[in-house]
Amino acid sequence: MTYLTRATAAAGALLAAAGLVAASPAQAAPRDAQAGNWLHLTVTRGETQSGDTRGTLLLCDPPLGHPHAAEACAELAADDGDIARIPQKNVFCTMIYAPVTARAYGRWNGRTISFQETYTSRCVMNARTGWVFALDG
Repeated sequence: MTYLTRATAAAGALLAAAGLVAASPAQAAPRDAQAGNWLHLTVTRGETQSGDTRGTLLLCDPPLGHPHAAEACAELAADDGDIARIPQKNVFCTMIYAPVTARAYGRWNGRTISFQETYTSRCVMNARTGWVFALDG
């Protein structure tokens, strides 16, 4: 053990004994430091996480960060942040199988939101989730 190592250890022990250094390890900042209603949204082509993923952070106080933020926030507000309760649009989608997986994680009215669903196509996803996952401008 070198002189510098011993001196550093002794100084740390002295400061801890004097109560100037916390005895417990440092705590990380909370993950949900963003205030208000927000969701991190991703849409991945296929059924598994891949490199072909688009994503954005949707903020709703005020609506920002999403090409259709105001519309998405209004739909979420109407259903208390529950994406599965957004009324399905009456549209016709082709029956071509081109799966997409939609994921959302965030906070809504103080609750943690976690959502994941795979749809047979982007058209079906948009019909069932409204503006929330409409990430294309």
